[in-house]
Amino acid sequence: MKNKITGRSAFLALLKDEGITHLFGNPGTTELPIMHALKDHPDLTYVMAMQESLVVAIADGYSRASGKLVACNVHVAPGLGNAMGSLYNAQFTGTPMILTAGQQEQGHGLMEPVLYGPLVRMAEPLVKWAVEVTRLEDLPRIVRRAAKVAMTPPTGPVFISLPGDILNSEAGIDLGRSTRIDARTKPSDEALKAFAARLLKAERPVIVTMDEVVKSDALKEAAELAELLGAAAYQSSTPYGSHFLSESPSFVGTLARVQKAARDTLAPYDLLIALGGDPLRMSVYSEVDALPEGLGIVQIGLVDWEIAKNYGAEIALKADLKETLRALIPVLKEMGGAALASRAKQRLAELAPKNWTARRAALVEQIGKSAGRTPIDPDFLVLQMVEAMPDNAILVDEGLTSSRQITALYPHRDRYGYHGLASGGIGWGLPASVGASIANPDRPVVCFSGDGSAMYSIQSLWTAAHHKLPLNVVIANNGGYRIIKQRLLAFHGDDNYVGMDFVNPPVDFAGVAKALGCEAIKVSDVRELKATLASAFGRPGTKLIEVIVDGKV
Repeated sequence: MKNKITGRSAFLALLKDEGITHLFGNPGTTELPIMHALKDHPDLTYVMAMQESLVVAIADGYSRASGKLVACNVHVAPGLGNAMGSLYNAQFTGTPMILTAGQQEQGHGLMEPVLYGPLVRMAEPLVKWAVEVTRLEDLPRIVRRAAKVAMTPPTGPVFISLPGDILNSEAGIDLGRSTRIDARTKPSDEALKAFAARLLKAERPVIVTMDEVVKSDALKEAAELAELLGAAAYQSSTPYGSHFLSESPSFVGTLARVQKAARDTLAPYDLLIALGGDPLRMSVYSEVDALPEGLGIVQIGLVDWEIAKNYGAEIALKADLKETLRALIPVLKEMGGAALASRAKQRLAELAPKNWTARRAALVEQIGKSAGRTPIDPDFLVLQMVEAMPDNAILVDEGLTSSRQITALYPHRDRYGYHGLASGGIGWGLPASVGASIANPDRPVVCFSGDGSAMYSIQSLWTAAHHKLPLNVVIANNGGYRIIKQRLLAFHGDDNYVGMDFVNPPVDFAGVAKALGCEAIKVSDVRELKATLASAFGRPGTKLIEVIVDGKV
């Protein structure tokens, strides 16, 4: 005879055995069985957020800053609806997440009561797998499968609907065991030799890196490859993570998310070495193609959908980046010999005046000229913020127009040190920084956000204050949706900014933060900026620093 267990307790026990330490949620009536069971699982920390979109974004930030599987729970159909924007973000970044929602009891659901909805159908477009539990005996198999699917590359969110009768019933069931699929594959010897030969044939190779460099922990190997070839290295046009070691002599910067600018940047090269997913993901339409004519591509990555998705590749290897680069580099050294070393030395010397380090020094000097400007120049704010941050800090970035120079100023030194908005769905930054802070209690976290983005998710400050997180939120207040104003003017020649200002009345971010339990500071005098940031970053607790910046278009 198996020991009897309730569905609610079995669910939490299964999560814990899959490595879950925090359950992120916003409870409703259908989630009460889970809340009831939490008292029997004191080692599982429940993190409450004040709206379901925040729940999923906090979990997303936790996973992106740790690489771990996360679990979050929302409330029936409206709660899942609230969470969809954040779920879209998690799908975009391939965040391994088990998202659950309480559902009405199976017989009662047939009657379509208040709050009922077809949860599986709602979730399916944004997850790798969606299912509703219909028998308690199936719960272990479903949770185990969900964890396996979420964590197997290409990683991503999964969804489970949990009817109340399943959670409240009791049976003798086998909880099974956890499974992880090791996808750290590398190509055949023949494929590696062919790939190496193509790299050695290139006269002017360029490397473009994406998020798989972070997921496979291949930052060191990517930099070693670039320096071995003497190749210029860029982050892709969507640089939402630490996709290359900034201080490598090969690193030049980030490709623009504008077709003509990206094309002009890549025009001098004769081979694009794509490490990871889509190297040229753009935002808005252009008649100009981002890829220069005649530029060949070779690509390595585990996510086959992203490989050669928009541009054909001469050689495409479906394999783990770290393992492949570890195997490729010795082959290159052997095949390239002294000639490769000599050529790489020459190429790196040519890159020295224009690599990231050199460009940063010139940019710092340029930005310094705006030190006395009022209102505060957003670029100057970013420079002061970056220089005030502790060395081990994590930066979460959703500053949009105000953060245009962040990747040019903030050095990527480890895989979890930087996290940026990926999908374009705003409101992610504040809650994601809460999750990043929970995941890294020994590292201070700085969130840089625009004012428009902050108002999508400002109540996440309460969760940070409640957990006494070492989190500093810097809001660049330019009084409106500046990015939309810029695009209205650029694309339509129209400066009639309807619905794009927060000036009548203005939003008092410091006042809102105080109401949510945070220390709050407002800075409008550029002379106070540096000392205010340094002081705030050096103190414990959650703080919001509202900085009034120049909002002109």
